[in-house]
Amino acid sequence: MTRTYTDPSVLAGIAAGASWADPEMDPTRIDWTARRAAAAIPFPLVDGRPVNPFAPTGIRYGRNELGHWGEQQCADAIVTVTGPLGGRWLLLVERADGHGWALPGGYVDPGEDPAAAAYRELAEETGLIVRRAHAHVTLPARCVPDPRASDEAWMVTTPVRIDLGGDHYTLPAVTGQDDARRARWLPANDYAELTRYLAEMHSGQVFPAHRDLLADILDH
Repeated sequence: MTRTYTDPSVLAGIAAGASWADPEMDPTRIDWTARRAAAAIPFPLVDGRPVNPFAPTGIRYGRNELGHWGEQQCADAIVTVTGPLGGRWLLLVERADGHGWALPGGYVDPGEDPAAAAYRELAEETGLIVRRAHAHVTLPARCVPDPRASDEAWMVTTPVRIDLGGDHYTLPAVTGQDDARRARWLPANDYAELTRYLAEMHSGQVFPAHRDLLADILDH
């Protein structure tokens, strides 16, 4: 069965003139030349409509809960530190939208470097300000299975690894800000430890879009 769906929150965003919501309701009227040229991951058009390169999602037409048509580029900060007693700790935020615990991150602004976006979102969501001079590694962009996506609107993230080392008597102070309900350092020597701790101590789970990404990072 072909499903068509755009969440009412997207329509409300359009009505309010929100910058995150494309006002165009018909994607065939969009000039895709510039958007496809700027895409981090190439994607096809079918009958003038964008198609998620990792479809199907279960929603063939419409935007589901995402405001844009086609690819939305994001950046996520993977911030780790060695704790006072050893062991790796990872910084996550609890999303205010109820989709679980995620890496600090968000939209890359037009013309913005993904690493700069990751540092900016890190400060906005956790209050943790890290100097750009600190060593970081920008990983290749990847499409993520965001539960808010559709076959016509999807997320691509550029992960940015930032390791703060181990010269800390205590873990750096963080607090949930912006659209993050909470920010916490979580033990993450491997992905299983992270998910177990989240479930036992916070009755939470990892944001679906970040599960494969974190498993790849923490277990390799």
